[in-house]
Amino acid sequence: MRVRGRLARGRRARAGAVLTALLAGVLPPAMVLVPGTATAGAAAAGTPVCQVRDDRLREISGMVTTDDGYVVINDGADDEARRRIFFLDKRCAVVRTVSFPSRPRDTEDLAIGRDGTIWVADIGDNDRTRTTVGVWRLAPGAKQPVLHRMSYPDRPHDAEALLLDASGRPLILTKGGSGTVFLYAPTTDLRAEATTPLTALGQVDLPTTTTSNPFSFLGRGVITGAANAPEGRRVVLRSYADAFEYDVPDGDVVRALTTGTPRVTPLPDEPQGESITYSRDGRSLLTVSESAGQPAGTRSTILRYPATATTVTAAPSTESVGPVASAAVRPAAGETGGAGWRTWPLAVGAGTLLLLLGLAGVLGWRRTARQ
Repeated sequence: MRVRGRLARGRRARAGAVLTALLAGVLPPAMVLVPGTATAGAAAAGTPVCQVRDDRLREISGMVTTDDGYVVINDGADDEARRRIFFLDKRCAVVRTVSFPSRPRDTEDLAIGRDGTIWVADIGDNDRTRTTVGVWRLAPGAKQPVLHRMSYPDRPHDAEALLLDASGRPLILTKGGSGTVFLYAPTTDLRAEATTPLTALGQVDLPTTTTSNPFSFLGRGVITGAANAPEGRRVVLRSYADAFEYDVPDGDVVRALTTGTPRVTPLPDEPQGESITYSRDGRSLLTVSESAGQPAGTRSTILRYPATATTVTAAPSTESVGPVASAAVRPAAGETGGAGWRTWPLAVGAGTLLLLLGLAGVLGWRRTARQ
């Protein structure tokens, strides 16, 4: 998500948008207060891996790992110097950049294919006005990425997460806002200079958590990034607060997301976490937050959390980091009380609506009284 002005103003705008959706009936009132949430011990902060010190990388919205380090992008920066694909070494230093042949709209996530192809998800749409979205494909050894445009079958969506299925087809997950996100994929092979229709493949219902984050309950029900595990048997989604890891034993990513039960790793109090990926050995989850709008001198830092899989067949890690701090892993909400949380708080939600409407009336009366 692009941050305009100070982050505090962006947080107020996001909170206002969600409250507006709540009043309009778009966001279920049950999201305001929910019992039966996933429980676990105290969430542990991630272990720092390295710090991104390049001033062009203040709004990192997507990240993947490579054998040599990392690849990152900003989200739709207005500054031309930031509208690039950045390649970092293992110490987070920029070693090269790749420019886009034309201006992207709002780049929000990255994915990497098994052949090393980098996919850039140009799918952000805060105002939900885009007639097309796109993915940029940077093949190994290519000098510039190629744009492939796509169109939704129903209406514009704001999206920030990209995955690849077993065949290498890109999958788009909408950002959501109520704990439910929608999954789309191209109906045919992508072609440059053409617009490929998307089709809806189902919805993903997220467990509810209580993880502390800068956006409170608003930050727990949206998806801001995703990644495939290197071995192809797991995928992970992230919100501003948590990572949701799904097993994909048969290679069917769509079925895993729409019918599976995720394991939940808290990502507590990351400033504005919009990126997640796996380490090359698959044993760790790596995240990075935007640093725009943070106190002077704040730098984006790649953090490492243990992946939640119990068995991972992979080579030993080559990342030069210290021991991983123990991070609490939450069971999914379905394991601690089922889906009842989605209907139980309706009465509480209705009360919240009345309270908000009353507050709006008071504020309106005060403005009138001052005139």
